[in-house]
Amino acid sequence: QVQLVESGGGLVQAGGSLRLSCAASGIRFSIRTMGWYRQAPGKQRELVASIASDGLTNYADSVKGRFTISRVNAKNTLYLQMNSLKPEDTAVYQCNTKRDGNLGYSDYWGQGTQVTVSS
Repeated sequence: QVQLVESGGGLVQAGGSLRLSCAASGIRFSIRTMGWYRQAPGKQRELVASIASDGLTNYADSVKGRFTISRVNAKNTLYLQMNSLKPEDTAVYQCNTKRDGNLGYSDYWGQGTQVTVSS
C-alpha cells in the first residue's frame, strides 16, 4: 500500500515560515525522486521543488532562495522548509514520487496540507 501523508501546513503572516513534512510508506523511498507540488484555487498544479535519490535538487523560479527541499531516508520522510512566505504561496501542498530520470510522477497522492499566507 503506497501512502503519502503531508503535514505541517497552517496560517501564517507574510514573511513567516513553515516546515512541511511528507511521510511515505509502501515505496523504496531511498531510491526515488521526491517532489512537492502545490495548487491554488483556480490555478493549475505546479511542481515547486524536487530532490533526486542522490540529493540533487531543483526549484521553481518563484520559490528559489526561499524554499529548501530535503529528505531523511532513514525516516522515509520528505521536508519543505518555507521561508519569507508570500500571499501567492497560498495553496494546497502535496508530495509525490517518481523513479530517477522518469518524466512523470506517480498516480499516488495524499490529501495534502493547506498553506495560507495572509497579508
